[in-house]
Amino acid sequence: MTRINGKKIFITGVSGFIGSYTAAAFLSEGAEVYGLIRPGSMERAICRMKELSGREELSHFHAVSGCIEDIGSLEGLPGHIDCFLHFAWGGVNRREIDEEDIHRRNAEASLGLVRLAASLGAELFMDAGSRVEYGIKADGIMEESMDCDPINAYGRNKLKFYKEARDLCGRLGMGYIHLRYFSVYGKGDHPWSIISTLTRELPKGEKVALSACRHRWNFMEVRDAARAVVLLYKNRSGSGSSMEGYDIVNIASEDTRVLREFTEEIHKLSGGKGELCYGEFIQAKEGPLSICPVTERLKLLTGGEFREEITFSQGISELIEYNRNQDRT
Repeated sequence: MTRINGKKIFITGVSGFIGSYTAAAFLSEGAEVYGLIRPGSMERAICRMKELSGREELSHFHAVSGCIEDIGSLEGLPGHIDCFLHFAWGGVNRREIDEEDIHRRNAEASLGLVRLAASLGAELFMDAGSRVEYGIKADGIMEESMDCDPINAYGRNKLKFYKEARDLCGRLGMGYIHLRYFSVYGKGDHPWSIISTLTRELPKGEKVALSACRHRWNFMEVRDAARAVVLLYKNRSGSGSSMEGYDIVNIASEDTRVLREFTEEIHKLSGGKGELCYGEFIQAKEGPLSICPVTERLKLLTGGEFREEITFSQGISELIEYNRNQDRT
């Protein structure tokens, strides 16, 4: 296993949800983190990093100004990096998730980042994939070696990028890990996500429109998801070729249940306030898709070290308290 202290980690999407927590997790291990930030988001991103890292002085965080669509104009690039983590990807909201042009441009720009990583001497390229790549599977079982059949432009282009990036990394002599995230939640998540909505609205006594919630689902707290990536890097960078053939890794919890069990638990933790209005929410076009991720590879590739530290109950309780505090300010 490789120590992270002093390693140079480049991260795109550092002002986003998963990217910001992952950057903070690497900082806590002593890494030098270079975060790509759009100029207009610089102040907000720096404040976010201070909050998540618990440090007022970010001596080991270095802002790189620019955007993935124009990597030739990036300002603040280091001369060398050890690992490149790519989280930036536009159009992930429901309105744009099936816009082919948006996601095609994302994929094309992302391939440019693979070449950039190689030019900076990175040994490993990691990027954020998605459960959406799998498409609809019987019983929701989703395992990394399965064939994929995504049903929207977002999933199709994520899958296309994975295949092209895998081959390109091979030609450029870099290791590659495609992180397939499932449903990650926590402070700073999209306000319209089911977890954000329930933990915000139920304690105020509001009604929340939901689907029938009879399908299976899986939630992972974002700090656990970030820790998983750190451990994958530690083990990958010190394992030589032992990860050959394991370039996709599901980033998901072991806690898979019928979605209604999760919503009822949130209702209980909210003191029974508010009302869960089942069957009133209009489903996305794919309908009530069940997900049941297989996580054996994550355990294997972290040497059995990864274990979730934050239970669903704990994560939800923290969110409810956080939202209450936000309402008071």
